[in-house]
Amino acid sequence: MKTIDLRSDTVTKPTPEMLVAMSSAPLGDDVYGDDPTVNELEKVAAEMMGKEDSLFVPTGTMGNLIAVMAHTTPGQEIILEASSHIYLYEVAGIARLAGVQARTINGNRGEMRPEDIENSIRKEDIHFPETSLICIENTHNMAGGRVIPLENMAEIQELAKAKSIPVHLDGARIFNAAAYLETDVKEIASKVDSLMFCLSKGLCSPVGSMLVGSTDFIEKARKLRKLLGGGMRQAGILAACGLVSLKEQTKQLPKDHENAATLVESLYETGFFDVSIDNTHTNIINARLTAPGWTAPKFVGAMKESGVLANARTEEVIRFVTHKDVTLEDIEEAVVRMSQILKA
Repeated sequence: MKTIDLRSDTVTKPTPEMLVAMSSAPLGDDVYGDDPTVNELEKVAAEMMGKEDSLFVPTGTMGNLIAVMAHTTPGQEIILEASSHIYLYEVAGIARLAGVQARTINGNRGEMRPEDIENSIRKEDIHFPETSLICIENTHNMAGGRVIPLENMAEIQELAKAKSIPVHLDGARIFNAAAYLETDVKEIASKVDSLMFCLSKGLCSPVGSMLVGSTDFIEKARKLRKLLGGGMRQAGILAACGLVSLKEQTKQLPKDHENAATLVESLYETGFFDVSIDNTHTNIINARLTAPGWTAPKFVGAMKESGVLANARTEEVIRFVTHKDVTLEDIEEAVVRMSQILKA
């Protein structure tokens, strides 16, 4: 029986082209700046985002942390959405390592209202920390891969400029957002001062993320990467995969979105899930389990025994993620297995 893994797009395996690229990549020592493959990846990533420079980092979590550290000084405060990945799932790095305080805003499916942000910016007062950064997440993980509208990002950017506060984007799945919007990633990146995006999610690289911004920002970031232990040596072996991700795997994402839409429709048709196609923008699905007698964790356990993997978000909600290694046939089979469990 084939295992159908819908836990995350981080489970994707490298493509055959990536394995070939790894074996033939010209290498150097990246800490010295002389790994040609890493240098090429950083150049390509910066150009794709319309920014001056970029930095190859081991993980998206490290990329976001470096960005916060580069934009702030300890004792300051950053504004971010209450269910954002930086706030919930990055081990309090912004507090423990960056030394900044989080001021959270309850968004509408991940989208922050500019007026709420403005009301959260600290006024000059001896008792207050200084607001030093605004963070946006697009696509928004906890909101089910929802795409934050460009109009909202532009309004936040305008406010931030007026207040002289930089904006950082957790764009782990920015290419999914661009595919949904049918626009170039440059258009999304133009709304922020810095951004991080992942190569190791839907783009299938085994390791790595990119931090992108101005030349001065990346110069600071490079030293902070070293501080955090992220200075790698012959990293071109990994960067070679990243180049394939950017040149080839971005084309796969619309198919992942189509498969997610099919899964949503199939789950709805079982009668056991409360799920909406209108709330499914990209490749992440939040499905509320309505079957009597089942909790999401219990059902996820039963699914695992039948060879279908997913994650329980809450006692009621299950997260499914489509990706390159899950076919339309896999999705159809997964729904059959889930239906059999529930009907039994």
